[in-house]
Amino acid sequence: MPVDISADFLELSAARLRSAYRDLWVLPVAADFTGPFGLPAEVAGMPKVGFFPGSTIGNFEPDEARAFLRHAATILGDGAVMIVGVDRIKDPGVLHAAYNDALGVTARFNLNLLRRINRELGGSFDLRSFAHYAFYNCREDRIEMHLVSRMGQRVTVGGETVAFRPGESIHTECSYKYSPQSFASLARSAGWELSATWSDEAELFSVHALRLT
Repeated sequence: MPVDISADFLELSAARLRSAYRDLWVLPVAADFTGPFGLPAEVAGMPKVGFFPGSTIGNFEPDEARAFLRHAATILGDGAVMIVGVDRIKDPGVLHAAYNDALGVTARFNLNLLRRINRELGGSFDLRSFAHYAFYNCREDRIEMHLVSRMGQRVTVGGETVAFRPGESIHTECSYKYSPQSFASLARSAGWELSATWSDEAELFSVHALRLT
């Protein structure tokens, strides 16, 4: 049961899965997975496993992550298991290199936000006048991504004018990092109990299996 807010993309992906795996039962659910939603009637009463791979949960504020896990518990129901990928707390130097990569991939990803604002909201951002900046906030255990104005400038968005001072930034994203203990505590506060944890040898990333308490 793949879940995504983009119904067209979801249906296309489901069709490809059905074609590639003809014995696989694929029931897509078009929904915002950050809130409550219903599952297809065909799976009522079946045991369920939620799968949230990658490290997307780190892009939620802790209260949002807790709410997401609570919604998941309600959706999946009694006896459910949840498998969640988590980026671990690690050497700040490693994190800095990852989010300020030499090829500029993350910078292009970050600056693309301004390109989309220009395209979809009638913005007037000059992408050359903003610089990508990412750093590790050790007090919050999170990477912060910013777009920093290279100069004093004025930009229009949606008919409104926004002024930027030199060095003023737009805070575009956070990526929270967790230790196994801090993620287990977060999950427990949302009604889940840690069942198992797996990690790579360098302990850079972990996968957690949770059970409803």
